[in-house]
Amino acid sequence: MISTKGRYALRVMIDLAKQDADGYVPLKDIADRQQISKKYLEIIVKELVSAKLLVGVSGKGGGYKLSKKPEEYSVGEILEATEGTLAVVACLSENAEKCPRAASCATLPMWSEYNKLVHDFFNSKTLKDLMAEKQ
Repeated sequence: MISTKGRYALRVMIDLAKQDADGYVPLKDIADRQQISKKYLEIIVKELVSAKLLVGVSGKGGGYKLSKKPEEYSVGEILEATEGTLAVVACLSENAEKCPRAASCATLPMWSEYNKLVHDFFNSKTLKDLMAEKQ
């Protein structure tokens, strides 16, 4: 399940994508437009900056902006930056230990197929695609 953090991260990214690409947008402005607590957004943007999805500058004239063009972001990478792995079961996580039952697991093929569907879906959508959706 995608938490509010992941959903709000997408809203922040869409908001920034709709702003002037050359300037920095104050977090307070984003919080006001999106009706999300500034304090909660501070946590989210910190993770997005750490993942190099946003650039942040403090001080007068500071704020946040996208580090690349909207069409260069996949929804999957934004969600993974804030949610962690999108693996549907622990054994399919990127850094999971090899399961000793993998060779005999009757459900692993099903989980693998579902996991691929989830990843392919989120990675096929871009930030630009979301900007075009009904607002």
